[in-house]
Amino acid sequence: MVRIGLVGTNWITERMLDGLSHMDNLTVTAVYSRTSERASKFASKHGIPHQFTNLEEMAVSDSIDAVYIATPNSLHAEQAILFLQNGKHVLCEKPLAANSKEVQRMFETAQQHNVLLMEAMKSTLLPNFKVIQENLHKLGPIRKYFASFCQYSSRYDQYKEGVVLNAFDPKFANGALMDLGVYCIYPLISLFGAPLEVKATGTILESGVDSSGSVTLKYEDKDAVLMYSKVSNSALPWEIQGEEGTMLITKVSSPEQVEIRYHNGSVESLTVEMPYPSMYYEAREFVDLIEQGKTESEVNTYSNSYMTMKVADSIRKEIGLEFPSDLLV
Repeated sequence: MVRIGLVGTNWITERMLDGLSHMDNLTVTAVYSRTSERASKFASKHGIPHQFTNLEEMAVSDSIDAVYIATPNSLHAEQAILFLQNGKHVLCEKPLAANSKEVQRMFETAQQHNVLLMEAMKSTLLPNFKVIQENLHKLGPIRKYFASFCQYSSRYDQYKEGVVLNAFDPKFANGALMDLGVYCIYPLISLFGAPLEVKATGTILESGVDSSGSVTLKYEDKDAVLMYSKVSNSALPWEIQGEEGTMLITKVSSPEQVEIRYHNGSVESLTVEMPYPSMYYEAREFVDLIEQGKTESEVNTYSNSYMTMKVADSIRKEIGLEFPSDLLV
């Protein structure tokens, strides 16, 4: 029985708990929040026996074997390293850190202490992503990859009224690229590796974060186009185009339907059912790895997380987007 602690008590933590509820080889034993009132309320709601308002105390506690970190991006590296140094396995929300140098420090710490660190990028662990991987050969030589994640943020309405919440605050390493764009980048890296060249444009708000962006990535034999936005919506599917056909996937952040449209006009549906909540699958991978004594996922690998953040670094450099976190490494 793996004992997991929760760091953060926001809506994404609630969704993770939904995923964890379908597993019988783990138990949630602790929760951290900045205030005792919030920690106590959350613990009482979910029947969690231990509450912490001090991360150092939680990190050395013998009440947990692992943690799930769901705090602002700028805090990921510092918090993950603290737990890794104390022998705790870490499942950390995407993006794994604020920049690639932080990611490198995190993985180095995990390796030094022989514990598991995994990025909680759910899309690549869902059943339909495996379907994508297993059927790519049917497309022939791949020539183009297109991914769009444009989702109007309700917090943007407040931003326009002068209220800058975390989602639009650069000190938390947030914005469209870090919140949505990484969902377009990570599967690309997982499927095709690192690009040879990155070109990007973006719009930066007065608060100092980006509201939207477009990216072109060059490979030796193909190119990729990414679009992301927190100030507009898009209903476009995710596409992988080959010489023999095109694969269309709904929701780059959570692949739900997959089909191939061949040049002869035929359509092959490849969709498989997803019987559990989407966040179950990343939790399942994480706990299975702990039980197997492994310190790295073969799906959400160190390399995929690092290269995704390297691409994000390149995009930010192209559009002139800097975070306070960049000055700390």
